[in-house]
Amino acid sequence: MRKLSFMLAALLAVAGICAMLWPVFTGQRLQADTDAAVREFLAERNEPEQKYPELLAALQEYNQRIYNEKQSGLADLEACEEPATDLVAYGIEDEIIGVLEIPAMELTMPVYLGASDAHLAAGAAVLGNTSAPIGGDNTNCVIAGHRGWRGADYFRYIDRLQVGDTVKLTNLWEILTYTVTDIQIIQPHEVDKIKIQQSRDLLTLLTCHPYASGGRQRYVVYCEKLPTMSQSRRAVLF
Repeated sequence: MRKLSFMLAALLAVAGICAMLWPVFTGQRLQADTDAAVREFLAERNEPEQKYPELLAALQEYNQRIYNEKQSGLADLEACEEPATDLVAYGIEDEIIGVLEIPAMELTMPVYLGASDAHLAAGAAVLGNTSAPIGGDNTNCVIAGHRGWRGADYFRYIDRLQVGDTVKLTNLWEILTYTVTDIQIIQPHEVDKIKIQQSRDLLTLLTCHPYASGGRQRYVVYCEKLPTMSQSRRAVLF
């Protein structure tokens, strides 16, 4: 009887250790997967034939259309999962549209079109009915991410960001550099606070708040593509 009790205690101890280590194992695996996806995207992006002019035109048209329609579908949760376009139709099998880099968070992760469960599990995702990640006036690309997912950090440490920090988005055509201009905590229904703002080129990071709260609120980091020094001088001259 004593031997049986000892064996049961040992089994429970092993089970407890496995339960504690499981998030570490899954987190490391997810991190390895996102790192591999980033490397593959950047390698393919550097191939001269991979310019996708038809895709760029489709995304530009999409951005103009949702701006003209005042993003009327943004309040629809299902619509937020819909991608701006089907990347597979353009030969992009992994559905990655870009890479998000946030130095203050020590974070680099792939970006997908459409905030579906699958995309959010694999990286960051652009909300449907917000601008595609190609920049330009009258755009606001809203990128959502989990505040931690199965042991992987993802947007867990988003509160490290401060006004003035840099956020980079590398798409298939260029590297867009944004500056954090504001940070707010909003309610889930306040979709007007993540809409396009006229004449501005914005990138907005969105995640749940507080951490591990089940999504009671939203933590929002507003970033803007500000004019370079040379652009500012040119504006003064002309």
